[in-house]
Amino acid sequence: MSGRVEQLKAALVEQGRRVQSLLETAFTALFNRDMTLAKSVEALDTVVDQADVKIEQDAVELLTAATRESAHMPPQQLRGVLTIVKINNELERVADAGVDIAELVDPALVNSPPFPDTFRVMANSVVGILRDTTASFARSDPALAKVVLQSQHCVWAFKAAILRDAEERIAKGTMNVDAAFRLHEIASQCELIADHCTNIAEQVIYSTTGSIVRHTDAEWVEIPAQGQA
Repeated sequence: MSGRVEQLKAALVEQGRRVQSLLETAFTALFNRDMTLAKSVEALDTVVDQADVKIEQDAVELLTAATRESAHMPPQQLRGVLTIVKINNELERVADAGVDIAELVDPALVNSPPFPDTFRVMANSVVGILRDTTASFARSDPALAKVVLQSQHCVWAFKAAILRDAEERIAKGTMNVDAAFRLHEIASQCELIADHCTNIAEQVIYSTTGSIVRHTDAEWVEIPAQGQA
C-alpha cells in the first residue's frame, strides 16, 4: 500500500505544478493584455480537471482495495490518503480562480491604464505562495506550511492597499469605475487563491504532525495532537 500512496502523492505534486503553470499563464495574459494567451488557460484547466478526477479515483480505489484485502494501514498512512483527496480538491479550486482571472482579459482591458505596481507584486506573491504550498506537501514540510499560513496576511494587506489606491484614483479622475471594479475582482481572486493555499497548508501540518491549526483574528493557533506535549 505504501508504494501506491507514494504514487498518489507524486501525482498530486505534479498537479500542484500544473496549477501553478496555469496561474502564471493567467497573470501573464492579464499583464500583457493578451487575449490569445488568456483563452489558452481554458485548455490548461481541462488538463487539471482530468488529473483531478484521476487522482480522486485512484485514492478511492486504494482505500477500497485496502478494505477488501483487510490490509493494515497505519494512521499516518490513512491520514496521508485523506489529505491527498482534500488537497486535490483545493488545487482544482485554485485552477478555477486562475480561469476566472483569465476571463477578465477582454478587449476593454487593452486600452485601460496600467495596473498599479502593488498589484504585480501581489500577483507574484500569490504564485510564490502556491509554489511554497506544493513544496511543503512534496517535502512533508510543516515548517514551510506554516510560512504559507503567515503569507496570507500579506495578500490581505496587498488587497487593501490596491483598493485604497483605486479609490484615490477614482476621486482624482485618473481611474474609471469599471477599471476599479476589475481590479477589485482580480484582487479578490488572489485572496481566494491564498485562502485555498492556507487550507492546503493546514492539511500538510495535520498529515505530518497530527496537529490542527485554526485562524483567529490576529494569528494562527496550532492545537497539538492528543498525546503531544
